[in-house]
Amino acid sequence: MRTATDRLEFAPPPTPGLMRSLGLAVLAHALLLAALTLGVQWKRDDVTLTAEAEVWSAVPQQTAPKLEAPPEEPVPPPAPEPEPAPPRPVPPPIPQVQPPAPPEVDIALEQEKARLKKLKEQKQAKEKLALEQRREEKLRQDKLKQEQLKLDKLKQEKLLADQKREQDKRVQDKRELEKRELDKREKDKAVAQEKKKAEQEAQRKEDAAKAQAEAKQMEAQRQANLQRMAGLAGATGTPGATGTALQSSGPSASYAGRIRASIKPNIVFTDDITGNPVAEVEVRTSPDGTIISRKLIKPSGVDSWDDAVLKAIDRTGKLPKDVDGRVPQSLVISFRPKN
Repeated sequence: MRTATDRLEFAPPPTPGLMRSLGLAVLAHALLLAALTLGVQWKRDDVTLTAEAEVWSAVPQQTAPKLEAPPEEPVPPPAPEPEPAPPRPVPPPIPQVQPPAPPEVDIALEQEKARLKKLKEQKQAKEKLALEQRREEKLRQDKLKQEQLKLDKLKQEKLLADQKREQDKRVQDKRELEKRELDKREKDKAVAQEKKKAEQEAQRKEDAAKAQAEAKQMEAQRQANLQRMAGLAGATGTPGATGTALQSSGPSASYAGRIRASIKPNIVFTDDITGNPVAEVEVRTSPDGTIISRKLIKPSGVDSWDDAVLKAIDRTGKLPKDVDGRVPQSLVISFRPKN
């Protein structure tokens, strides 16, 4: 196990001249202490302060001679006594300095000083007044600036409030417009649904009426066929006739005019058109003349005229009977706007 001596092998070498440095330091401190001791002087006498004042005047005056202290008389040494130590010497008395007589006051100088002082005070008063005026002007300017800032702030707040109200109004108008559009769409949708339902109901009724009419027509056709089959022996046709009815039948010559006369008053058409186009409509009826269906088989080329004709047939509803009391089951009717 290594000892401390082994570890000092790698330690730095000792500083040379250590004792010489310590000796020099002790010597320097001793010299400093001696200098301080010799430099201190204790003063046992009181220090008398004297002052001189020089007064200037307009008229030359001679000053009084300076008062000087009387010379000190030597004190004879005391007679020797058997005491082992002589007494301490008594300090000489302090001379009393008489104050100089007050000089006469120069009236002109005092007046000049008073005038200069008054001028100075007036100047100071003017400067103070100007300073107060500048201060008041600054306060007034600051007050005006503050009021202007307040006005600008109020204007800015009013402008912002107006902009906010305008923006709120635009937003409110937009919401109301969107609400009206939504209500309109909902209403249009409801109307469309109602219209669709009405059309479906009308179509259903029309289909039911058509089916009922077709059923009646088929039943009437069947009854006619039965009657025709039962009465073929009594037919009145010629030997070369190809019909199946017991007797010849058909609309009379005036029946077409009667049909047009019943439909034409219901035609509402006010447009001006060129020419005289014809619209042909196939009309199916029940045995009592009720119009079951109508179909445009030849358009006239003018949609408004075709629509007017079809609506007029719908308004008519029922065709008149022929002279024999019957109504043809199917008719093709021609309509011209200028006839």
